[in-house]
Amino acid sequence: MRRVLPRKVSRFSATLPYSPPLRNYDKGGLPANPPTLCPKSTYNSNLRWVFTQNYLPPPEWIEPFNDVSGLVSQDRQDLQPSTWVSQILILLDGSPAMEENLNSFSRKFLIKLSPSFVAFVLKSVTLRDKPGIALRFFIWAGKQKKYNHNLECYVSLIDVLALANDLERLQSVFRELREMGFLMTVSAANSLIKSCGGLGMVEELLWVWRKMKENGIEPSLYSYNFLLNGLVNSMFIESSERVFEVMANGNVGPDVVSYNTMIKGYCKAGKTQKAMEKFRAMEVRNVEPDKITYMTLIQTWYSEGDFDACLSLYHEMEERGLEVPPHAYSLVIGGLCKEGKCDEGYALFENMIQKGHKGNVAIYTSLIDAYAKSGSLGEAIKLFERMKTEGLEPDEVAYGVIVNGLCKIGRLDEAVEYFDFCRDKGFAVNAMFYSSLIDGMGKAGRVDEAEKFFEEMSEKGCTPDSYCYNALIDAFAKSGKIDEALAQFKRMEDEGCYQTVYTYTILISGLFKEHRNEEALEMWDMMINNGITPTAASFRVLSKGLCLSGKVARACKVLDDLAPMGVIPETAFEDMINVLCKAGRVKEACKLADGIVDRDREIPGRIRTLLINALRRSGNADLAMKLMHSKIGIGYSRVGSIKKRVKFRDLIES
Repeated sequence: MRRVLPRKVSRFSATLPYSPPLRNYDKGGLPANPPTLCPKSTYNSNLRWVFTQNYLPPPEWIEPFNDVSGLVSQDRQDLQPSTWVSQILILLDGSPAMEENLNSFSRKFLIKLSPSFVAFVLKSVTLRDKPGIALRFFIWAGKQKKYNHNLECYVSLIDVLALANDLERLQSVFRELREMGFLMTVSAANSLIKSCGGLGMVEELLWVWRKMKENGIEPSLYSYNFLLNGLVNSMFIESSERVFEVMANGNVGPDVVSYNTMIKGYCKAGKTQKAMEKFRAMEVRNVEPDKITYMTLIQTWYSEGDFDACLSLYHEMEERGLEVPPHAYSLVIGGLCKEGKCDEGYALFENMIQKGHKGNVAIYTSLIDAYAKSGSLGEAIKLFERMKTEGLEPDEVAYGVIVNGLCKIGRLDEAVEYFDFCRDKGFAVNAMFYSSLIDGMGKAGRVDEAEKFFEEMSEKGCTPDSYCYNALIDAFAKSGKIDEALAQFKRMEDEGCYQTVYTYTILISGLFKEHRNEEALEMWDMMINNGITPTAASFRVLSKGLCLSGKVARACKVLDDLAPMGVIPETAFEDMINVLCKAGRVKEACKLADGIVDRDREIPGRIRTLLINALRRSGNADLAMKLMHSKIGIGYSRVGSIKKRVKFRDLIES
């Protein structure tokens, strides 16, 4: 700075720094016509200070508001943001030259950004979804001369990173915050608890909580609720219980948000009964549950398959006068439909319509599926057409339900028409369509068409699943093409598709029908060796084949082998006796009945009843009457001093 002294000196005047007006920038650069830093003075003065290029005034710290004189007593919401804010935000474009543009701008207008300004910019809506730019701006601002970030700057940046779920960078910034040794404030603590709690950062959350205690900050309801949420999100359920207990016994009582958070935690942990206990405890403390409370519980009971509980909670919502959201209707109606209660589900659907809600594709599809599975395909198609009339476009799931329903009742040509329509309209024709058609064609004896759809499925890039393979294998087996069925079984193995117990059961049944008994037994052993647990249905197929091939003892041995595996078919003996009687092998049936009783596998009275019923069903009414009016099986005969039970085989031999 130098002094210029004209000839005549009148008085001193100095030029003041000029604050630039808000201007538009081109791609984050400087103003097209930047304001003059030192305009000509309006004073008529012959003596003045002139700032030359080598001697500039010190940069001015700028604040986020135009008038900061009353900031302590004035609400920030009533203040107008400084024009500098919008200009700085324009420069935050994420370009590689962003930092250099900020430097050039600051040098041009002789400004430095204060910590309050930096925090205000970080809180702006512009940066809410731009964590990378926010972090770059934060780092740039920290490099200003004689500048240090304050607590508010760190809190604002952490909030942006938390919204973006940027856990790694958030933890790094938080570590730096901990090292700064700031004095914790109420607003900062609440914001940090919210950010850390939402991401389940328990260690950071507890650090903030300790800092609050050290600085004498009494937790508010807001603080408690975000602490609970953080603990619950991290599945620290026991810790959240202790915090809740402190709330319940202290000055800050839990509100509906507190209860909802605990209920959510119990539901996530699978402790549904505890969630219900907490729900009922709300009434004791006069805390009214809201729709979030009910929705959390309804969703949990739905996922656990307790649809009656869902319905009960729905009725309770209505009694309390709470608005039932559409998703709640979807869950309750879906639950009723899964239980086969089509009419109840439809009645609830009509109630929903009367209350001003509109049905969605998911609700219609649930109802259509339920009616189709119950055999009321006419009602299903009516709902399908109604859905289209109301302007709802059925998706591939809805069309798949219709195709499946038509296939189950044998209306295969109509099913193919719907299938072709979906394919022509560009719907994603998935495995559900193909499996329905393959199964329907197979059961109708149209095996060639079933095979054609199976091959087309593979050609279209839709990988067949176990259900599709089982449907085709079943079609081949029932039509006597057991070799083709075995070929598909091998292909299934080669393509890495999981072979289910139903796959083996189909093949065992087919092999026995073709009198390939040894291969059937090998298939059974293969199933056991592959770690697949047999079912009662698979044993029924095996025992039937063994009994008809005269290997009753082998069937009994297999039954004994199943017990250690935890498979105990309750009707095994009944099934075997029925098969033998139906095949006219009454003597073998009686011998089997004696063996069962002699080994104490069943009480004589029950076996006697099973044998009577089996004889009647197989057309041996005379033998059934003879057995019923005798003491065979349950009576005893005495030979000398020896008492013996009357054998079932005496029915034939006597």
